[in-house]
Formats: sequence, structure tokens, C-alpha cells
Amino acid sequence: MDFTISPLAEDYRRRLTEFIQEHVSPAEAPYYRDVSDVADWRTWKQPRIMEDLKAQARTLGLWNLFLPDKRHAPGLTNLDYAPLAETMGRSAIASEVFNCSAPDTGNMEVLVKYGSEEQKERWLKPLLSGEIRSAFCMTEPAIASSDATNMQATALVEGNEVVLNGRKWWASGIGHPNCRILIFMGLSDPNAEKYRRHSMILVPLETAGVKIERMVPVFGGYDAPHGHGEVSFSNVRVPVANIIAGPGRGFEIAQGRLGPGRIHHCMRTLGAAERALELLCRRSLARVAFGKRLAELGGNVDVIANARIMIEQARLLTLKAAWMIDQAGAKGAKSEISQIKVAVPNIALSIIDQAIQMHGGAGVSDDFPLAGMYSTIRTLRIADGPDEVHRALIAKLELLRYKPDTCSSTKAPRSEPLSGSRFH
Repeated sequence: MDFTISPLAEDYRRRLTEFIQEHVSPAEAPYYRDVSDVADWRTWKQPRIMEDLKAQARTLGLWNLFLPDKRHAPGLTNLDYAPLAETMGRSAIASEVFNCSAPDTGNMEVLVKYGSEEQKERWLKPLLSGEIRSAFCMTEPAIASSDATNMQATALVEGNEVVLNGRKWWASGIGHPNCRILIFMGLSDPNAEKYRRHSMILVPLETAGVKIERMVPVFGGYDAPHGHGEVSFSNVRVPVANIIAGPGRGFEIAQGRLGPGRIHHCMRTLGAAERALELLCRRSLARVAFGKRLAELGGNVDVIANARIMIEQARLLTLKAAWMIDQAGAKGAKSEISQIKVAVPNIALSIIDQAIQMHGGAGVSDDFPLAGMYSTIRTLRIADGPDEVHRALIAKLELLRYKPDTCSSTKAPRSEPLSGSRFH
């Protein structure tokens, strides 16, 4: 097992780090000043500073770094992309700067792997160029979406059209002023085999019958101009040609989409954990209480040491999962993907929480990025499958190594959990 990244990836990491330090980090404060984080998503605007940063990044070739397909991107492996995603994860706005933010990354991967030539021409090209944004509509408010087979929204073929009905929520990105296309997952054949009942359909946002009911707040914030919407679909009609890869292949596509998506989240989360630890350390050395630096008080040295240990452990497990995906695909790394999906957000949350505590009242304010980081990563314990579903899969796969004759009674998903989320 070799975690050495290629010279190409090392060059990208160096240039990415320099660009973030010189351009992205100084832009964070003006970016957030320009964002109107209010419930009325119709007033949201894309800050000009973001478009300027994206133009600079694209000119420098720091673009679509997540995509392994050399026809559209540098063609980095998952292992090569890991340190780049971690670098981007230090800033909440960096991923979009380099056209590497969810849910667009997952939607582009779907179109590359499963889209028709017509679908690629109409939707993939503008997504790859950063001209438009997209959203993913799978989770439903009326059912337990941790079991995606519960989905009740329908996508029924009628002649040359497919008719969509239902309500979705946590459609992340749908509030963005540049959002133009949705991927809708719905029940297309209730009588088919369990994992062949659903389809994925491309739906232009302006299609008649699509209505954004509201943006759903997360810990009191609306995450403008991105947003996480609740959307109704009422007799929405689109051509049958908008079905991705044909009827009944929704679960197959979702599995292909969520494997890389989960590992990207974990890579970025490691970057957030590193930034939180840096802020924690700087604060502990700069502040004095009771005649001592905070770093010298109580058990703070243990807090700092444990944070470093946990990050290194989480990074190694993430790199292992990335390496395994490169070697055998997401199916060959099921347990490892679920392991990092549980471990990395929980470790990051622990470190962020300690950093907030070290900052006192300032830690829960907007003067530091810690409160926003906590909100985002706490949500990640639900997004793309809750911790409990991933643990069930890990346990099932572990037991199969020892009790193949009795493990059929173990309650766990048949395959990777497909829970929808605010990120997809």
C-alpha cells in the first residue's frame, strides 16, 4: 500500500496552496459580507468576488481537479486528489473557486459515467465550465430517507415523456442564482425488483410544475447563496431522453455517485479539522489567564496532543480508502468508505468543539469560522447516510468474515447506504 502522490498531484497541491493563501483566504471576509443569508432565496446573489476567483483559477488550470476522467480534467486518482481536497477544505468557499464543490461534483460524475451524448452536451459541458450550478433531489420529508427504498416520489413514463410527482428536501444548491439543472430520483416501476424500481431524471429548474417551496435553515442559517431547498414536483413533464442511463437504474447510479462523494467530504473535513487545530493552538498561545498561557492550563496540552493523533489516524484511514477505490473501485472499499464517513466527521467535530471552547465567547460568534464549521460538519453525520447506517454496514461486512453461515440474519443494508443529504 503506497500513499505517495504523483509529481503531477504534488505540483497541483503546491499551486493550490499558494492560490488559496494569496487569493481565497483574503476573500473570505468580503465574500461573506456580500452574502445575504436570509430566508428569501429569491434575493440571493452570487458575490462578484467568487466569479473573479473562479476565472483566475480556471486560467491557471486549477479546475475540475476532482474528476479522474482525463477528457475533462487533469485525471488525478482518488489518492492524488485527497491532499488537494484537504487543502480546499480549510476554507468554506475554496471548493467552489476550483469548480470542485458538491453537489456539482457528484452530478458531473454521474453525467460522465452514465449520461448520453445529448445530456453531456446540454448539461455536462456548462457544469464543467462553471457556467451553471446544479442540485440533487433525493431525500423526502415524509419518509425515513436513511432507507432510500422508502422513496415515494414518482417518475412514471407516459409515451415520450416522464411525469414527476412528489416532494423533496435538502436539495442543496437549489437556491443558487446559477442553478439550472436538477437530478431527480423517483419511483418508476413499483413492481420491479427492489433495487430496479427507481430512476434518475434530469429536470431543468424552470420546468413547469417545479416549485421551490422554501429554503430549509441549518442551525438557524440559510447557507446563502447556496441554500438547501424543499421542492415540490407537480405533474412535471420532461422528455424520456432526460432519464439517465434508462429506467430502473437509479440505485446503480446512486452507488456510483456516492462512493467518491463520501470520500471527497471526508478529505475536505480533514482540512477543516486542521484549520480548527491551528486556530486552537494559536489561541492557546496568545491568550493568558490566571497568569499562564491557555496552553499551560488544565488538560489543554492533552487536548492538543489528542487532536493531532486523531487527525493523523483519520488521514491514514482516508488515504487507505482512496487507494482502495483506485485499485478496486468503490465496491472494493465499502467498509473503508463507511469507516471514514463515521470516523472523520466525529473526529473533526471533537476538535472543532475544543477549538470553540478555547476561544470562549468568540468561538461561537462569526468572528471566527468555527461555528460555521461545526454546523456544516455536524450535518455531515447525517448527510450521505447517517452514522448508524454506515456502522450497520461495517458490522455486517466484518461479521461475514467470521460467520458467513449465520450473518444473513444481521440487519444491515444490502449495499452502500444511499441517504440523501443537504450536500447532494
